[in-house]
Amino acid sequence: MTTHPHFAVVGHPNKGKSSIVSTLSHDDSVLIGRRPGTTTRCRSYPLKVDGEVLYTLVDTPGFQRARTAWAWLKSHESSADRHPEVVQAFLDAHAEGAAFPEEVELLTPIMAGAGILYVVDGSVPYGAEYEAEMELLRWTGRPRLALINPIGDADHIDAWRSALGQYFNVVRVFDAVTADFEKRIELLRAFGQLEETWRQPLQRAVDSLAADRVRRHEAAARAVADTIGEMLSLEVEQTIGVHDDPAPVRDKLVAEYQRRLIELERRARLAVERIYDHHALERTEPALAALEEQDLFSAESWRVFGLTRVQLAGLGALGGAAAGGAIDVAVGGASFLLGALIGGGVGAAGTILAANRLVDVKVLEISLGRRKLVAGPTRNRNFPHVVLGRARLHHALVAGRAHAHRGALAIDAQAETLLADLSGSDRKQLEKEFGRLRGGREMAMGARRLGELLAAILERDSAAIG
Repeated sequence: MTTHPHFAVVGHPNKGKSSIVSTLSHDDSVLIGRRPGTTTRCRSYPLKVDGEVLYTLVDTPGFQRARTAWAWLKSHESSADRHPEVVQAFLDAHAEGAAFPEEVELLTPIMAGAGILYVVDGSVPYGAEYEAEMELLRWTGRPRLALINPIGDADHIDAWRSALGQYFNVVRVFDAVTADFEKRIELLRAFGQLEETWRQPLQRAVDSLAADRVRRHEAAARAVADTIGEMLSLEVEQTIGVHDDPAPVRDKLVAEYQRRLIELERRARLAVERIYDHHALERTEPALAALEEQDLFSAESWRVFGLTRVQLAGLGALGGAAAGGAIDVAVGGASFLLGALIGGGVGAAGTILAANRLVDVKVLEISLGRRKLVAGPTRNRNFPHVVLGRARLHHALVAGRAHAHRGALAIDAQAETLLADLSGSDRKQLEKEFGRLRGGREMAMGARRLGELLAAILERDSAAIG
């Protein structure tokens, strides 16, 4: 094996070995199937950061004739110190034969220097049939860690712990589908306990992955910020004759405007998913166009993703006519803000609430008897907050998603409980940057400043969800 650690993921067929490989290598190309025997040959999956391989997972076929192979080893036994030699003799004797293809395949990388990750399903009872597998692995003399992967209900974990502890240096419960970033890091540290020579490279892997996660948060924040900037400045136009009826064109322009917004959001979704190495993620979410039908100030819109009328009014008052500038949005109470508006901020707040619609269409006179219809940019003050709320939830779910999880991603599931409310300070800063982008001033710089603000918000979201 090369200088970085290798781990052969082994076990009974259909116990989640490929799921473990997928999650720990951050690779959603690993084939995962319910049918036993999906993996028939060893395949290596390196985990890289900035081009450096930190460690490699080897996906292996499941044991098929462990008891017979174990009997062969015992029949050739001499003394305990020579057990690895007997295993190697087994590989040499059956390398070209058809008697033990799976056992030869999975033991080969181990005897070449890989550590052992033995995977069992904590939802099924422990049985003596597994002991032959564990004895085979013990005879290799290689460092061994056992993972209890509860594919169903974790009813038998205690029995598995007791049995595995007799054969393996370290035993951990690890759900490959739900494991968050911190659980993966904790497992890497456990790997470092197996062999002294792995401790330093695996600590470097932990440090590199932590730094890489921060970089990915920043890259995702830039993608979201750029998208919001494009949405806030989006215009769609069409020229018509001076005597043409603008009504049919107006409807088409609005539809095209909404289509482009949806495409911009879809593009941002894909960019964020690729940042986190999810390349074939299925997702379900309500389309942005549906929000126009609900009214972007309605309960259905702001309750999950955007801001209330009162919160938006409070931001407007803070930027304008509130008496004495004494309102602190961080207090957050609706009654407090309403009282403040009555006290003098109604004028400034009214501009915040002026446009309930997503977009209006302007008719402009141009030369040579022509007119131009322009849809956008949007004046709806809640729109960027709604888009950001949707983006925050999507990012948090993607950033914390294990690569073995192949189910659809539901963007609107439990949104209210997953995302913490933003502070008043965050809201004020966001509204300030949205205002710059909305006005078309310093677009590149405005998107950069918004990206820096969003990076901190997205990191907090990810930490809260895991």
